[in-house]
Amino acid sequence: MRRLVLFIPVGIFLGLAVLLYRGLSLDPTELPSALIGRSVPEFRLRALGQDHYLTEQALSGRTSLLNVWGTWCPTCVAEHPYLMALAEQGVDIVGLNYKDTDAKALAWLERLGNPYREVISDPQGSFGLDLGVYGAPETYVIDARGIVRYRHVGEVNERTWAGELGAAYREALQ
Repeated sequence: MRRLVLFIPVGIFLGLAVLLYRGLSLDPTELPSALIGRSVPEFRLRALGQDHYLTEQALSGRTSLLNVWGTWCPTCVAEHPYLMALAEQGVDIVGLNYKDTDAKALAWLERLGNPYREVISDPQGSFGLDLGVYGAPETYVIDARGIVRYRHVGEVNERTWAGELGAAYREALQ
């Protein structure tokens, strides 16, 4: 019986080692989304710096990227030049200014340029919550029917666009 007790710490150690190994092998950018294959959630929020409101209809009629960003997000600054390049290539991008103020967001876009067809202002993060946003940046591929086809967590750059994100966008165009 005493010998059996000696193996308990070894068993606990092995169990923890397996859990840690499993955790280290996970990709933090692969966050599941319950919205894949479903319509964009209904919303009614002001257009950034405007008096009119936007609804989910702003995300239907053409395939778009919905890019979640904020002025407080350093990775959003890093991805912005690539979003500008995509917009110049004709990629339709709608922005979701997440948990930010209009004044800061407008100044940011004035300084860095505006790649967005429309910008949805979500100062409380209510629409972001409905989308399942964990933080910024996140980018969703929305097809012309307003169906969420893909979710990318993290920076949009040449590598991610050449990979799954760009492929999902091109597939949604068809």
